[in-house]
Parts: sequence; C-alpha cells; structure tokens
Amino acid sequence: MSVYTVHQPPLRKGETAPDPERFVFVRDGFYFWAFVLTPIWILRYRLWLVLLLYVLLSVTIGYGLSRLGAPGVVKFLVTALLGLLIGFEAATLRRWTYQRRKWKTLGIVVGDDHESAERRFFSAWVEAQEAERPAPVPERLPTVPVRRGPPTGSDVIGLFPEPGAPR
Repeated sequence: MSVYTVHQPPLRKGETAPDPERFVFVRDGFYFWAFVLTPIWILRYRLWLVLLLYVLLSVTIGYGLSRLGAPGVVKFLVTALLGLLIGFEAATLRRWTYQRRKWKTLGIVVGDDHESAERRFFSAWVEAQEAERPAPVPERLPTVPVRRGPPTGSDVIGLFPEPGAPR
C-alpha cells in the first residue's frame, strides 16, 4: 500500500470551484528515476528552484572535490549519493514546490496503486462536497394560516377533548 498526498492548484480566473482533473497525487517513497536521472526528473516535474539548487550544489561539490584533488571514484560516489538523496526526498521536493506555488493540500490517502488511491479519495471528497452543499430552498414557502386574537376553546390541536365536552 502506498501513501499519497493530494494537492489542489489555485483557482484559475473565472473558476468558482476546483477542477478535480487538475488535482495532483504525490506518492510518498523512493523515486527510482529521480535517483538515476536526477536533472531530467526535476525538469519533468518543472521544479525550477530545485533544479537551480541542484545545479549549484553539484557545481560547488564538484569544484570542492577538484580543488582537494579527489579521485574520480570519489566524485562518482558523491554524485551517486546526491542522486540517492534526491531519490528519497523527491516527494518532499514536489510538495514543497506545490506549497510555494500556493497549492492547497487536501489530504492524505492510502491505496494499492495510483488509481485506487484516486478512487478512494474522490469517493470521500464527493461525499464531503455534497454534505457541505446547503439544502435547496423552495421558490415559494408554504403559507400557514395565522389566527389573530386571543385563543378560543376550539383552538386545541391534536386528539385532546375539548373542555366541558362529554366523555
């Protein structure tokens, strides 16, 4: 079972309600492709600030290792460890980017795969949306006759005998 966080983008101009087709589900866990092809994976998800930080960190580490005269094996290991770190923190980096872009985190859902998590989330989300929706107000309220003045002996409502009537 995988754990997913659900994110809703900000409303577009003219939108009054969120579009469920634009929701994003971010799986928690290790991302293999973020480990193997780090810059390409970052570009694929358009994490521009993450890419800038990754490039700056890679260049700084590469320059530092070159100045220290480190062998190529050490440079490869450091690059692999940086990729491993990105692989483990890929979901966190995506969530951080969505938060910076003012996306709203709607919740957490657990599912066997992406599709089952979507089904589970949207079934609960639709129920919550329907519960929040107010009951429809009829166009014309039913009129109730209103009696003016003091109550009389025949104003008893229900199955009660009138006062003074035979039993």
